[in-house]
Amino acid sequence: MALYSAAAAVLDGLERGQGGLKSLVYNSGFPHVRQLYALVSETLRYAPVLEKLLDGAALLQAEKKLSPQLAKVLVYDLLFGKGLKCGGRWKALARRHRARLEAELARLKVRHKVSRNEDLLAPEQASAVASQVPRYVRVNTLKTCVDDVIDFFKRQGYSYLGRAASLEELRALSGKKFLLDPHLPELLVFPPRTDLHDNLLYTSGHIILQDKASCLPAFLLSPAAGSHVIDACAAPGNKTSHLAAILRNKGQIFAFDVDPKRVATMNTLLARAGVTGCQLAQQDFLAVDPGEPKYSKVTHILLDPSCSGSGMVSRGPGEEVAPSAERLQALAGFQRRVLGHALSFPALRRLVYSTCSVHREENEDVVQAVLQERGSAFRLVTAFPSWPCRGLAALPGAESCLRASPAETLTHGFFVAVLERCEEGDDAPSPLPVAAEEKPQPREEAEPGAAPRKRKKKKQRVK
Repeated sequence: MALYSAAAAVLDGLERGQGGLKSLVYNSGFPHVRQLYALVSETLRYAPVLEKLLDGAALLQAEKKLSPQLAKVLVYDLLFGKGLKCGGRWKALARRHRARLEAELARLKVRHKVSRNEDLLAPEQASAVASQVPRYVRVNTLKTCVDDVIDFFKRQGYSYLGRAASLEELRALSGKKFLLDPHLPELLVFPPRTDLHDNLLYTSGHIILQDKASCLPAFLLSPAAGSHVIDACAAPGNKTSHLAAILRNKGQIFAFDVDPKRVATMNTLLARAGVTGCQLAQQDFLAVDPGEPKYSKVTHILLDPSCSGSGMVSRGPGEEVAPSAERLQALAGFQRRVLGHALSFPALRRLVYSTCSVHREENEDVVQAVLQERGSAFRLVTAFPSWPCRGLAALPGAESCLRASPAETLTHGFFVAVLERCEEGDDAPSPLPVAAEEKPQPREEAEPGAAPRKRKKKKQRVK
């Protein structure tokens, strides 16, 4: 049963936009990751067929306690996989409905005039967009430094090309070559589909496999060491570990997620990353009381709520990334509530709102609605002025927000808005100084392509 439960949890995480397929599988805690990855991948590939079978056989109506994700996994293995080898009571449940499911599958083949299961699948279409997005690697500065990680990869036969001067250099990466990202100081860039999940640096927590766009929220929140910070919708925990690295494990992070399985996974990830000073709570952030004394010093909040996940370009085969208008409205309603709630913390100075969605309803429209409700208490500030992709013009001041996309920034699709509390006497919103937003890097004066200078003080070295 553990296999099917783990697979259903990964499917749920994908639907919630909480990460890519590989990252969710490898962070699941399931011991046989290849078996889990294969099952989830094939379930996703057959997802449109499975949904028709579930509807035709009315399985979810007959079994109220069976989640759609678990139902897909069970029916895939029952009809298309190697047969149900485990599963306990769920295995017995699926077998009870086997005759109806097989009859529905036969009817489906007749309607489509095919004889093989594989012929029910849509023709495979390679995603040119996904294949262009590089593999981004965030160096975990709680355990090591950029220089040592670069040296480690060079010893493994990789060729380091220095800091990239343009996106074209990232686009041209191939083979065992890698670069330092042109924007973020602790981000390395490898060719697309480079698999580092078995690399010692990853398994030991020295590097985090995290898309560049996903690194932007913590980078732009930029809390000073010693700050009290909330990560409101924290799982799977990559942004939380990034916050801890920025804080240098000094201060306090309060991280919330309502799902017990995701909290357990996140706890494992944070421990591997060497994060301390983080209170992880299985709790709905909307139920957190801003007036509680322990939150009285919270000055920074990172809010990356559940969204459609429509910006994820490599989530897996066969996934639906075009939510209905009804689902978008429901998500936007939740996002407005949670953003308004976050802005009610009394000591809050700065908040970053982000989604991995491309839809205006979840992004600019949410920010605009909440700012109108809040009057002049908070303002948009210009996030990362040199970033090429800005917010959609639907929101006044949208140029202060930023967007990311595979075509324009070689990342997943993302949206980020930075809000700050207005000071007394402020007449109108004004962008922060560029230096405060872009955090100039210590290697700025180096020639493009030159190796970064060695730091005097190094953290633990991986050999």
